[in-house]
Amino acid sequence: MSNITIHQLEPDITKLLEQRAAQHGHTIEAEIKAILKSVLVPEPNLVEAIEKHFANLGDFDLPEITRE
Repeated sequence: MSNITIHQLEPDITKLLEQRAAQHGHTIEAEIKAILKSVLVPEPNLVEAIEKHFANLGDFDLPEITRE
């Protein structure tokens, strides 16, 4: 794992990071990691995953179910 140093971070940004970390019960370092991960690591798209899983079945029609 690498270390990153951020120089000359504005005091208002530092304060916001401290507040956000406190709200989530994290250290500032853990909060920054969570923020970076949420921005850089794409969340799986459930619709795309389902379509990909069933793609080999081809197209088909489901019968209409009548309500009673």
